[in-house]
Amino acid sequence: MATTETGSATNTPARTAAPPGYRWRWLGLAVVLCAEVMDLLDSTITTIAAPGIAHRLGGGTTFMQWLGAAYTLAFALGLITGGRLGDLYGRRRMYLLGAIGFTAASVACGLSTGPAMLIACRAAQGAFGAILIPQGLGLLKDMFGPKDQAKAFGAFGPVMGLSAVGGPILAGVLLGANLFGTGWRSIFLINLPIGLAGIVGAVLFLPSVRPTRGQRLDPVGMLLVGSGLVALLYPLVQGRELGWPWWSFALLALGAALLAVFAAHQVRRSRAGRDPLVLPALFRRRSFTGGLVLGIVFFTAVMGVTLSFALYLQLGLGYSPLRASLTSAPNALGIVVGSIVGGAVAGRLGRRILHLGVLVIAAGLAALTALLTLVGAGDLAWWHFAPALLVLGFGLGTVFAPLFTFVLGDVSGDHVGAGAGLLNAVQQVATATGTAVIGSLFFGLAGSHPDAAAWTAALRTTIPVAIVLLAVTFALAYLLPHHASDQG
Repeated sequence: MATTETGSATNTPARTAAPPGYRWRWLGLAVVLCAEVMDLLDSTITTIAAPGIAHRLGGGTTFMQWLGAAYTLAFALGLITGGRLGDLYGRRRMYLLGAIGFTAASVACGLSTGPAMLIACRAAQGAFGAILIPQGLGLLKDMFGPKDQAKAFGAFGPVMGLSAVGGPILAGVLLGANLFGTGWRSIFLINLPIGLAGIVGAVLFLPSVRPTRGQRLDPVGMLLVGSGLVALLYPLVQGRELGWPWWSFALLALGAALLAVFAAHQVRRSRAGRDPLVLPALFRRRSFTGGLVLGIVFFTAVMGVTLSFALYLQLGLGYSPLRASLTSAPNALGIVVGSIVGGAVAGRLGRRILHLGVLVIAAGLAALTALLTLVGAGDLAWWHFAPALLVLGFGLGTVFAPLFTFVLGDVSGDHVGAGAGLLNAVQQVATATGTAVIGSLFFGLAGSHPDAAAWTAALRTTIPVAIVLLAVTFALAYLLPHHASDQG
């Protein structure tokens, strides 16, 4: 195992990175992906298991909603701070802290004896996940040189696709198998072997890079950004279920105001020569600001329509959760293939790969709309969806990895953790926004007592909204430089 511990603090703190040809870089990539798998599994796996958990522990519908919301809110609360901790105290160290905490919280979830304990443990999972996940992208920049970074980022697409689709499938399998009589608890205990593999792998294969010295955290900034994100996400996560009461809109306005105050605070702190949580100079880079804006619109469209389709399969066609997940499997296959192809050509095509991917996604959604128009709900079979979902997934795969490269490719090593945390926070907000806005539109169009035809009509009308957002994404891609390394 090779580590790098040379260098010293100076008036301009610098980070001594592992050499671009770091010996264990590909095994280190596998370790980073372990964290991504755990996060994506735990952010989706309770969607199927929630009713069974509530039946066993005695919780109601509010408890089922909070099984997901507690994780999401705690995760968003700590993302930017978690990324900055890696910049200041070492990414491998913070990865280990996050992995150990996440694994322990997962075991505690599996051993929970009541609703309150399980919700608290889910929040602990999210908090440690906020420390764990942002380290991954920074570690890749530490381990890989510019030529190999695109290949490394390209691995995220297949893993994200398989984990996101595989979470509900795995939940269905584990619940049906009832391993060793553990029932629903097995969906959390499955993180124990994955987490242990990540912890051992981190010790053996991740580089120990000397962190920046002489810098401090920004507690006021942490409070402002954390409060702002929670104020935004809470109504987006819970608003639809609660009927959008007046205070949900007040919280949204408060969240936006707190984030604006946070931005002003970061500028003042930077001008005063003190260490900001997020360096304002990052936003003067086209690749960073353009990528974040594009990411907000893109993930809002994609996650909103993905949720609507998953609900349609269960509510409109009466599929079981497991059958609905298996029906979506071609989407995951398309993501894998698209990521491989996209990673191979992204360096040559530059931002055109994003344009190509968005067009392919729109084509997949258009094909899905045509299917819903031409075939009646009663005649639809699972295999009818496969071609459109395969095209859709291929487009998603070609966008995921290049987007990460564009956003973080030009961020300096001392701030890549905070940048990765901000990128993850943007994904969380966009996912919640897509779920709230497009999901609410889907339910509203279906009506109060929908049948299969009403659900089909609702989805057929909802998909064009996502296509419009993808058209906006296509235009926003022109904000990016031609290639991720351009600084124009």
